[in-house]
Amino acid sequence: MSEKIVYSHCHYCVSLCGTKITVENNRVKNIEPDRENPMTWKDFCRKGKTAAEVVEHPQRIRTPMKRVGDRYVEASYEEAISDIASRLTAIIEQHGNDAVGTYHGNPLGFDFGGSLFFNGLLDALGTGNRFWVGSVDQNNTHIVQHAMYGSELISLPADIDECQFFLLLGMDPVQSKFGWLEVNPDGWNRVLAQQAKGAKIVVVDPRYSETAKSADDYIAIQPGQDWALVLGLLHVIFSENLQRESQTPLSGIEPIRDAALAANLGELADRCGVGAETIRKLARAFAQADTAMAIAHTGVGHNPNGTIGEWLVTVLNAVTNRLDTPGGRRLERSYLDLVKIFSSFAPPSSHRTRLKNLPAIAGFHALAELSDEILTPGQGQIRAMIIANGNPVISGPDSATLDKALGSLDLLVAVDLVQRDSHRHADWLIPGTHFLEREGLHCLFAGLMDKPFAQYANKAVDAPAGIMPEWQFYMELALAMGRPMFGKKGANSIIKASKFLAKITAKPNLQLNPQWLERILVASGKRIKYKDIRKHPHGWIFAEKSYGDLAKTLRTPDKTVHCSPPSFMAALQDALIDSRPVTSPDFPLIMVNKRQRESMNSWLNETQGMHSLNRGNTVDIHPDDAEALGLIDGQQVRISSPQGSISLPVLITAGGMPGVIAVGHGWGSTVYEPNSGKIAQRYGSNRNALVDRHAIDRFSQVPHFNSTAVRVEPIAAETEQASLIAAAQA
Repeated sequence: MSEKIVYSHCHYCVSLCGTKITVENNRVKNIEPDRENPMTWKDFCRKGKTAAEVVEHPQRIRTPMKRVGDRYVEASYEEAISDIASRLTAIIEQHGNDAVGTYHGNPLGFDFGGSLFFNGLLDALGTGNRFWVGSVDQNNTHIVQHAMYGSELISLPADIDECQFFLLLGMDPVQSKFGWLEVNPDGWNRVLAQQAKGAKIVVVDPRYSETAKSADDYIAIQPGQDWALVLGLLHVIFSENLQRESQTPLSGIEPIRDAALAANLGELADRCGVGAETIRKLARAFAQADTAMAIAHTGVGHNPNGTIGEWLVTVLNAVTNRLDTPGGRRLERSYLDLVKIFSSFAPPSSHRTRLKNLPAIAGFHALAELSDEILTPGQGQIRAMIIANGNPVISGPDSATLDKALGSLDLLVAVDLVQRDSHRHADWLIPGTHFLEREGLHCLFAGLMDKPFAQYANKAVDAPAGIMPEWQFYMELALAMGRPMFGKKGANSIIKASKFLAKITAKPNLQLNPQWLERILVASGKRIKYKDIRKHPHGWIFAEKSYGDLAKTLRTPDKTVHCSPPSFMAALQDALIDSRPVTSPDFPLIMVNKRQRESMNSWLNETQGMHSLNRGNTVDIHPDDAEALGLIDGQQVRISSPQGSISLPVLITAGGMPGVIAVGHGWGSTVYEPNSGKIAQRYGSNRNALVDRHAIDRFSQVPHFNSTAVRVEPIAAETEQASLIAAAQA
C-alpha cells in the first residue's frame, strides 16, 4: 500500500481553506487543515473534512447516461457528444443561437479550467441566453461596481486588521466566515481580535444572529429598509459636516449630499424601525472612528431596493474616506490585473432578454427570468439547455414553474456529479469531476484576496476511469459542432493541431488545456512567476499589502468614483415616496434568509457527513409571534405565500424584529438514482419555492428572498402524521 500527502485548498467556498490530504491507493483517507498554509486554513470546517464523501457518492454519475423512457442507460462520450452536437446544431439552424440557453452554479465557478472552457463553448454557440447562480445573490454588487468604478469586477476586500469600527449590515460572519465576493481568511476571528483591542462591532439585521450576539451594538431593522438607515447616516454626516476628504478621487458628491439633507430623518427612522437618536449616534461614531468600514451582504441585496442599499453603503465609505485606505475597503492588485484582462478580451455583454428586455450583468442573465424564457412561445424562445454543475430549481425562486419549464425543453443536458432536481428531465447526464480530482491555479480569485496570495491546488486522487474533465467535454462539443471555440476564428485549428502534437509525441500536456491559460495570465501580470507559485505547495504571500491602487484601476471616463449615478438617484426618490407595505392580512409575516456554516447552498446537504450535522432546516420565529400563533419549539408548521407552501419545524428565537421569520436556503434538494429513476435522497424543504420570480430588484434582478410575505399556520397532528407517511413512501 502506498500513502502520500497532498497539499491543496478546499473549493467549496471563498474561504479557500488550505488542506492537508492523506491519500492511499487513490482513495482519500483523511482531510485536515494545512497548518503550514500562511493564510487560508483557519476557517476549515466540516464541508472540506467530508469532501471525499462526494467523490465516493453512491449515486455518482460515472459515465455519460442517455435517457430512455423514465430511466437512463450508460453510453460512451463519443455517442453523447455526437448526439448532443447534432441536436444542438438542428435547434440553432431552425430557431437561432438564442434557442440554446445555459446555466451554471457555484461548483463551476470554483473550477477555473471548467469555467473558462464552458464560456468558450458559449461563445462558440453564440448564445446570449446565459444564466448563472450569481444572479440570486451578488448582482447588486456588480451593478454598483460598474456604476461607481466603471467595471463590474472591481472588488474591495475588507482591511480587517487595521479597522477600528465595523458596521456590518445583513451579514452573519459567524456562519459565512466573512467571505462573499472577497476572500478574508479567518475573517471573523480577526474581527474579534480587533474587538479585543478596542474596535467596535455594530450589527444591523432583522434577526438576532450568532454574529449579533458578539457585537458591541445590535440594531434590529425592518427587512428591506437598510437603504433608509444608511441614508439617515448620510443625512447626519452631511448636516454635521462629519465627512472626510477622500484619498480616492470622487465625483458627484453634491447630488447625494442634497438628497440626504433633504430627506426627513424622522421619516427614515420610521421606515427602518430604528430610532432617530440611534441613527445620529451611529453616524457620529462611524464618521469619527480613526479607521472604519461599512459592509453590506446578501441580507441587504435580497430586497426590492437591494442595489440602492449597496450603493448608499459604498457612498458612506467614500465620503468618510474608507475606500482603499487602512482599515477600510481596499483594492488588492494581486498577481494579475483582472479588470484589464476582461475589459480587453471579454467586453460587457450587450445581450438583452427577449421578454423583459433586461441586460446581462457580469455577462449573464438572471435566473428569475429563465422559466418564462423557456415557456413563452415566440422567436428566441429557449428550446435547449445546458446546466453545468448547478441546481437552479432549488437555488432560484418559484421552483415549481422552473421544473415545469425544464420538462418542456427539446433538449436538456446536465453536467454534474449526481442527478439533482434540475436534472430530472435531462436527456443526457454527463459526469462531472470533484475538486479533489483536479489541479490548477484559480486566477479569477486573485483579485478577491485581502492579501497578495497565490496557491496552486494539487490533485489528490484520479477521477474514476473514463471520466472526461469538464473543460475537455466542452471543447470536444464545440469541435463536434464545427463552431469556433471561444468564438475566435482559427481556435479550432489550433486545438486540433495541439491534439495531434500531443498524440504523436505521447505528451498529453501539449494539447491545449487550462494550464496554458493559467501560465499566460500569470505572465501577463508581470509580478510573479508561475513556476514560483508551484514552488510553494502551502500557498505564498508574495508581497506586502498596499493602498492606493483603486485610483489607478478605475474604469470610469474621468477616473473618479461616481457617487451619484443618475439611475440610482432616481430610484432613491422613488423609494422615498413608496409606502406600499410588503405584508397583507393574508400574509402578515416577512420571511428572510439565513446562512449556515455547515451547508453550501443546494449542493452539499445530501451527503451523510454534512446532513448528520445540519439540523438547521427550521423556521426561526420571534417569541411574540410564536405566542400569538400558539406555537411551541419543534412544532410542525405550514408556511405559505401566493407561490405555494412548505412545512418546517419551529425554532423559537429571541431577539430581532417581531413579524419576521427566518428560513435557511439550500434545503429541499433531491438526488436521483439514474438507473432506476427513483429518488435516492431528499432532505428538508425549499424556502425559495415561496418566492415570486417576478418580484425582483429593478437593477440587479435579484429576487426578494428577504422580503417575501408569508403566513404561518400550525399543522394538525393527524395532518402531520399523514405528511410523514407520504414522505416515507416517496
